Amino acid sequence: MEVVNTLGRRKTAVARAYVQKGKGEIIINNKDYKSYFTTSTLQYKINQAFGVTKTTGEYDAKVTVKGGGVTGQAEAVRLAIARALVEMDESLKPALRAEGLMTRNPKMVERKKPGQKKARKRFQFSKR
Repeated sequence: MEVVNTLGRRKTAVARAYVQKGKGEIIINNKDYKSYFTTSTLQYKINQAFGVTKTTGEYDAKVTVKGGGVTGQAEAVRLAIARALVEMDESLKPALRAEGLMTRNPKMVERKKPGQKKARKRFQFSKR
């Protein structure tokens, strides 16, 4: 049985997915994805790649994810699963690309600059 290993990133979250043919089980950090991501929005994001390609219940995914917050982790997992599906079946790529699931979201937290409170916010200016 072929196991495909892919990587997905979002903000500071990094997800590594191991996808293979199976019964549709999704395990994230040795937990069921429904207990790891408790909100329905995040659960939808995890299943989005399978839903778009109409492969729900055909593949098992074992994912390890670390860093970032819950939304960043969910989107990193989504990208990793989408990349794995394309690696298994190249014909799924146009459908995933149309939904924007093949694109890594480049938005990151802007760094704090010296002489300022935060990235953009400055210390109060006194004219006199």
